[in-house]
Amino acid sequence: MAGGTSLGRDFGWLWAAYAAGATGTWIAFNAFPLLAITVLHKGAAEVAALAAVGAAVGAVVAVPLAPWVEFRRRRPVMMAMDLVRCAAMLSVAAAYVLGRLGFAQLLVVSVVVAAADITFGAASGACLKALVVRDDLVRASARLESTTWTATVLGPPLGGALFALLGPVATVVADAVSYLLSAAGIRAIRGADPIPERGEREGRGDLVEGWRHILGHPLLRPLFLNTVLVNGLIMATAPLLAVLMLGPLGFSPWQYGLAFAVPCLGGLLGSRLARPLAERYGRHRVLRAAGVLRVCWPVGLAFVHPGVTGLLLVMGVEFALITCAGVFNPVLSAHRLGLTATDRVARTLTAWSVTGKASVAGLTALWGVLGGVVGPRPAIALAGVLLLATPLLLPSGGRLRAAEGDDRGLTRVSSR
Repeated sequence: MAGGTSLGRDFGWLWAAYAAGATGTWIAFNAFPLLAITVLHKGAAEVAALAAVGAAVGAVVAVPLAPWVEFRRRRPVMMAMDLVRCAAMLSVAAAYVLGRLGFAQLLVVSVVVAAADITFGAASGACLKALVVRDDLVRASARLESTTWTATVLGPPLGGALFALLGPVATVVADAVSYLLSAAGIRAIRGADPIPERGEREGRGDLVEGWRHILGHPLLRPLFLNTVLVNGLIMATAPLLAVLMLGPLGFSPWQYGLAFAVPCLGGLLGSRLARPLAERYGRHRVLRAAGVLRVCWPVGLAFVHPGVTGLLLVMGVEFALITCAGVFNPVLSAHRLGLTATDRVARTLTAWSVTGKASVAGLTALWGVLGGVVGPRPAIALAGVLLLATPLLLPSGGRLRAAEGDDRGLTRVSSR
């Protein structure tokens, strides 16, 4: 299988399921804020709370689910999470039709969906590791990454069209249907789905084992700290940039949307380049180079100015950032799966995801306060300068190169 064009029928079904879920998610990306604004007539504070509280509480709810997932068959868990998300989204559509939709329901559903997203992601990572041999992990991860960016480009415009043509809950229904299609794709997988054996330490079954594995591993620890900080600082400036562009700089909403939609094509480019670059130069070199390059650009957002050239500046910075991230993410995913034993994958991925979401929420709140004190532009500049220092957290090239051998050894041991 390694080096071929096909990753097998079972991966094809997993890929199709992932594509269906990702497309539905991005079609309904702004569904809840739009419902809160247009149907429930809520203001900015409630809309912000809907986004922040749902993600934060959902991450907390997902914490006890990781040990439960670890020692169960992956595919039934994934299908269950799809059905939970489908039912949650359909409850919103039903409440709207009956005239009973309320803000509290949107909050609860956002929490349920966020927790199910994290749980599904942990189980799907373990499923991917079981279906794809080690040498094909970068290629498989790159295909999933490419699918994410395709959905990111196409989903929001489709969602906007559905909203305009069929009403405010059309995107919610589309999202629910996408989860049913995802569950059907997962059910079609026929490969083995063994339950990992409980080792002496793993038998405890708590999520602390996931953090212990990450922080105790000489390679995963720096990659984890680097990724959490980079993603947190990048996302923390997004609201400030929106305030700056849509306020003092006078960009229209469609211009703002265009500035972030077109650069997502860089994610497609980067994910397509990830595998050939890794094969030619080695995963260790690509991981470190892309990890450094992806943080060189955001400081440029501090220089955004009115007019076409300002819009092109934002698009250029975002395109470069997303392209580098498109290369980095699949290689990181392959490294992380390869360096994690099968009976720890779910807890490790959940611990990584929960920490990432918490850091984004915390840094976004902190930068919101900072932006209110010093202004959006200085706050964006500070985040950009701090990002330039984050490559210091990346492991050295020698350690990454040595880890590729450890990766192969661990893969052979854990597959016995």
